[in-house]
Amino acid sequence: MTGTGLRELKKQRTRDALLRAALELFTTQGYEHTTVDEIADAVEVSQRTFFRYFANKEEAVFAVQDMVESHFVDALRRRPPEEGPFEAMRHAVRSAWDTIGEAIGQVVPVELHMRAYQMIESTPSLIAVHLRRSAELDEQVARLIADREGLDVDTDPRPRVAVAAFAAVMRVTGRLWGQGEDASVEAIRELTEDYLDHLEPALATDWRSPAARPGPDGPHAPGPAERTDRTSPDAAGTPEREADAHTE
Repeated sequence: MTGTGLRELKKQRTRDALLRAALELFTTQGYEHTTVDEIADAVEVSQRTFFRYFANKEEAVFAVQDMVESHFVDALRRRPPEEGPFEAMRHAVRSAWDTIGEAIGQVVPVELHMRAYQMIESTPSLIAVHLRRSAELDEQVARLIADREGLDVDTDPRPRVAVAAFAAVMRVTGRLWGQGEDASVEAIRELTEDYLDHLEPALATDWRSPAARPGPDGPHAPGPAERTDRTSPDAAGTPEREADAHTE
């Protein structure tokens, strides 16, 4: 390895060490109660060294989340073009959770990231930043969906509407998961899957209909007896029976 390569490797290792130390301190003693000096001391570097890699604590706390979000966007780009927007986003988020270790494992343990994510969801000063960042991600995903569907996102509202509905589910499940005791990937994935199962029924106009309520195998599809078709024969009167009545 060349001298330049060794220097870059050393820089990457220092950055990763600072990031791990920051997340450990944030999750054990709180974001607000952790100082830059404490993070630097944990890695035995100077405060100046910390600021070479991160502009502030906020940038450090969201650094791994940036990687996770990029991982999701990359997964969405790889989805087959025949999938619809919701299907593509759902498969992409599932794939991102299943392979999160590949995305961040060399930088921080997945377990530490999950604890940090839970800490973000329970820290008021970070929630505001998280919402702003989520809005920026939503716009990026909406433009990606528009490109997939061959639409102009600035004239056709459907990509932004679809992403807004999907992102709302992700934010609700993230908040609920953050309030729980299980900080595992499996817990948030299971909760997300459950809420996504309810997304389509929640958009239905009739919530009292059995067809609008998901069963154990997902949204319930109405059977023949449940369907109402204005052109289908019925016992009271049909177009065919009315025609027969006029000819009698």
